Amino acid sequence: MNAKAQATSQDELQGIFELQRIHQWNVRRSSAKQRIAKLEKLKAAIQSREGVVNEALHADLRRNEESSAIEFNSIYTDVDDAIANLENWMAPVEVPTSAPFAGARARMVYEARGIVLLFGPWNYPFALVFQPLVAIIAAGNCALVKPNEMAPHVSEITAEIIRETFDPQEIAVFEGDVQLANDLLDLPVDHIFFTGSPAVGKVVMAAAAKHLASVTLELGGKNPVIIDREADIADAAGKVAFLRNMNSGQVCLCPENIWVHEDCKDEFVGAAQATYQAGFYQDGELNEDVMGKIIDHRNLARVKGYLDDARDKGARVVCGGEVIEETLSVHPTILTDIPADARILSEEVFGPILSVFTYREITEVYEALHRQPKPLALYIFTGNDAFVDDVLANTTSGGVMVNNCIMHVAEHHLPFGGVNNSGMGRYHGVHGFRELSHERAVLHTS
Repeated sequence: MNAKAQATSQDELQGIFELQRIHQWNVRRSSAKQRIAKLEKLKAAIQSREGVVNEALHADLRRNEESSAIEFNSIYTDVDDAIANLENWMAPVEVPTSAPFAGARARMVYEARGIVLLFGPWNYPFALVFQPLVAIIAAGNCALVKPNEMAPHVSEITAEIIRETFDPQEIAVFEGDVQLANDLLDLPVDHIFFTGSPAVGKVVMAAAAKHLASVTLELGGKNPVIIDREADIADAAGKVAFLRNMNSGQVCLCPENIWVHEDCKDEFVGAAQATYQAGFYQDGELNEDVMGKIIDHRNLARVKGYLDDARDKGARVVCGGEVIEETLSVHPTILTDIPADARILSEEVFGPILSVFTYREITEVYEALHRQPKPLALYIFTGNDAFVDDVLANTTSGGVMVNNCIMHVAEHHLPFGGVNNSGMGRYHGVHGFRELSHERAVLHTS
C-alpha cells in the first residue's frame, strides 16, 4: 500500500463524495451507448494488464496463470453480456393495468440507485471488484471502490486501472485498511455492495441502516454436499475433492460438509484421497504452486486452530492435516468422526479441509442442515430427479448445483447470491443490472 493510499483523509473522501453527488445526475441520464463505451474502455484496460495482474495474484495468493484466468474470464463474460444486451435491459417495461385504470398506461423504468460503495474481498481480489463494477456501470451509477488491503499487490493494480480509466467524479478508488473502510461507511451513499464474511456483513448492514442505504451482501457459509447412495461415488468424490482445494479452499462456494450414505463412505474417502494425490502432489510432496497459499499468517493460524481443536476433541484425520508455516500452506485434509462440540462445525473454514459425515436415512441430513445457517450453495450428486426434488423441498440455500460444485456461478443467465446468513441480493448478467437499479413504477392516466 503506497503512501498516498494511507494518507486518504475524511475531508478527501467527503470531497470526492460531493463531486459524485452532483455528477450522479449526469451519469444516470447516460445512454446505453455511453455506458457501453465505458465498459469497452474498462475491458481494454484490463486486457492490457493481464500479465501484471497475474504477477500480483501470484504474489498475494500464489495463484498460477491457469487459476488466474478464471478471474479474467468472469469479468469479460459480464462485460460482453452487458454490451450485447444493455439497450434491452434499460428499456421501460410495459405492464397491463387493472380494471379501475382501464385506458391508463403502466410501466416500470430502471433508474440508477445513485452512489454505490463497493468493497472487494481478498480471496478473488480482482474479479470480485470488477464484476460488481460492471453492473454498477451498466445501471448508470457512480461508485466509490475499495479493493482489499489483504491482497496489496492486486489492490495496487486495481486502483491503477480504475484511476486511469475513470474520472473520480464518476468512479473513485481508495486503498487502505479497516479505518478507511469505516470512514467510507460513514458516507450517506445510496447502496453498498460488499463481498466477504457474514460477521463483517453485519457491520456493513448496520452502517447502511444509518442512512437507509440498500445493500447487496455476498457472504458465505458451510456449503453442504449431499450424495445419493445410488450416485457415481468416484465421480462425486473426484469433483468435490478437487474443488474443495480450489484457491487453497478460500472460495465462498467451496464444498465443505459432505454427507454420504454410510455404505459408501469408504469408497468416497478413498476416491477423494486419490484425487488429492493426483492433483496436488508431485513425487509425494505437496505441489504448492498448484495448491496456492493461505492469504496470511492470521488466517493460517485460524485454519490450524480448527484442525487442532477437532483433533484434540477426537476427530479422525484421514489424510493431510499438515500445516507449513513458512509457505502459508495447508495440506488437503479429510476429517471424519467429528464431535459435536468441535469449532469446525460452527464456523466457515475457508481452507482445504473436507468434513465427511454419514447418513442412513436422508431425513438425518435434513435435520442436521436445519440446525445450520442457510448456506451460499448446496450440492447434490444423484442420477435420480426425485432425489433432487426431495432435497430441494427440504433444504434452502443461495444456489444449487446437481452433479458438480461451484460451476453454477459461471452461468450468467442465473442469479448469483445468498440467503440470510449467506447474503442478500443477486447479480451477474441482467440480474446485476436490476440489483444495481431502482425499478421505478410509472402510471399515466388521461
